[in-house]
Amino acid sequence: MSSSNLDTLRHSAAHVLAQAVKEIFPDIKVTIGPTIVNGFYYDFYKSEPFTEEDLKKIEDKMQTLIKAALPFTHTTMSKAEALDYFTKIEEPFKVELINDLNEEEYSIYTQGDFTDLCRGPHIENTKEIKAFKLLSTSASYWRGDENRESLQRIYGTAFTNPKDLRLHLQKLEEAKERDHRKLGKELDLFSIQEDIGGGLVCWHPKGARIRSIIEDFWKNKHYQNGYDIIYTPHIAQKGLWETSGHWDFYRDNIYSPMLIDETEYLIKPMNCPFHIQVYKGQPRSYRDLPIRYAELGTVYRYERSGVLHGLLRVRGFTQDDAHIFTTSELLNDEIDNALNFTLKMLRQFGFKEFEVYLSTRPEKYVGEDHEWEQATEALRLAIEKNGLKYEVDPGEGVFYGPKIDVKIKDQLDRSWQCSTIQVDFNLPERFNVEYTGNDNKKHKAIMIHRALLGSLERFFGCLIESYGGAFPLWLAPVQVKIMCISERQADYGKKIHATLLQNNFRSETDLREEKIGYKIREARMERIPYMVVIGDKEQENNTVGIRKRGEKETVEITVENFIVQLNSERENELKTGFPED
Repeated sequence: MSSSNLDTLRHSAAHVLAQAVKEIFPDIKVTIGPTIVNGFYYDFYKSEPFTEEDLKKIEDKMQTLIKAALPFTHTTMSKAEALDYFTKIEEPFKVELINDLNEEEYSIYTQGDFTDLCRGPHIENTKEIKAFKLLSTSASYWRGDENRESLQRIYGTAFTNPKDLRLHLQKLEEAKERDHRKLGKELDLFSIQEDIGGGLVCWHPKGARIRSIIEDFWKNKHYQNGYDIIYTPHIAQKGLWETSGHWDFYRDNIYSPMLIDETEYLIKPMNCPFHIQVYKGQPRSYRDLPIRYAELGTVYRYERSGVLHGLLRVRGFTQDDAHIFTTSELLNDEIDNALNFTLKMLRQFGFKEFEVYLSTRPEKYVGEDHEWEQATEALRLAIEKNGLKYEVDPGEGVFYGPKIDVKIKDQLDRSWQCSTIQVDFNLPERFNVEYTGNDNKKHKAIMIHRALLGSLERFFGCLIESYGGAFPLWLAPVQVKIMCISERQADYGKKIHATLLQNNFRSETDLREEKIGYKIREARMERIPYMVVIGDKEQENNTVGIRKRGEKETVEITVENFIVQLNSERENELKTGFPED
């Protein structure tokens, strides 16, 4: 079944869900029930959350409605007819939608005793829904506005056959086991604590070690690719954000000003104005360009508590940020370099499949038409030069310029938004960002915003789930765990530990008086890449017993050969994204 037909099936299942809820709970008011990726939901006006028992009753009722083979019939109503009908059946949210849409004619779908305001399309009858499942519930707000009515949402999914549904449910179960919030706690990687505040992340030692490895790798590759790394303050005077336009257009996401020496300051939501000020610190010539500034800059943005989600939606995060100042003549090369760099970096972390989107000029925009055309063409050429399939999102560019967005596919075939490359015609104009051309005249510089990984927090959450916490050797916070069978081998174990540290491997020792089986099970749960087991034989032979993650056999090997093996594996992993280095 095509994606559009599957979408129609799921949309129809959402209507059956609403019908079932109304038959069981007649006083509940319905709102909307769209399809989403891999499923659907429907929101209901209900004071108390749905229970597991409720979901079971609703599923049973849906099965009855499906077996009845109720046809989906389509009619239309005038505005007056639609208002009259939904007012009589006491569905105030539908009445509000009718008034807001303000159309001459409204599309209506009915199955059995249930009628809904809906553009469609739908399947022929309910019996076509061969496999469905209600998955979960959550709270929501009418129209996403926290000042409006609180609603109860039911999520579900539907497929054309039970096999596809079963496979999908298995994937969902695996996703639960890989949930970064669950693994973050089990592996002691990070925490978000109520006493500190929602959406504010504490990186624990092991999580911080992985972050440090990512940052060091990131910095090294940026220097190799012609970037200068800078650091900028966490606050700035309000006037900077007024000049940039963020105070006017982004105010809902900016925290309230603080007063310092009778001057208002804002905690930064973006890094770009700082990079511009560094650029403008001295006169620039066309000979100086391109200038590429990169920063792992921590920013703070207000997010409603209801949308905060582990590391994926936070209030304080570190952007993998860069801004490129260039000329019109160099624009194509800079965008191509930025996209190529993006793909190499993502491949280094194990991502090989991408969804790429080219977003073009919206109705309201700044800049000249010829600038938009040149920038959009440069983005398109870069995508095609890198051999990527892509979709064009007409009119979905931001008001200040066109952009490329890159989504990565993880090991469960889920998409994650990470990378973006955006051309900006707005900030160079607002801040008068210029350079002197070879004609000795002033020209406006072109500015490119670029993020490879997105934010470190979100990217780390993605890595945890994609790897299921089993990080590759080069990223693992602990690469080797040394376990002694008895206290007799403790000194030898400490010696091996010191040797590994001297060779730049992250090693830990487990010298507790516990059974070796218990130690091995614990190390397995910690997803350590290599376990080293030491007994009397290994100590006498000056060897170690190594067991690689996922394998059952322990192999005896000299310490020297073990280090060679570790070095080889680490070097091969580091060639994944940058084979030419």
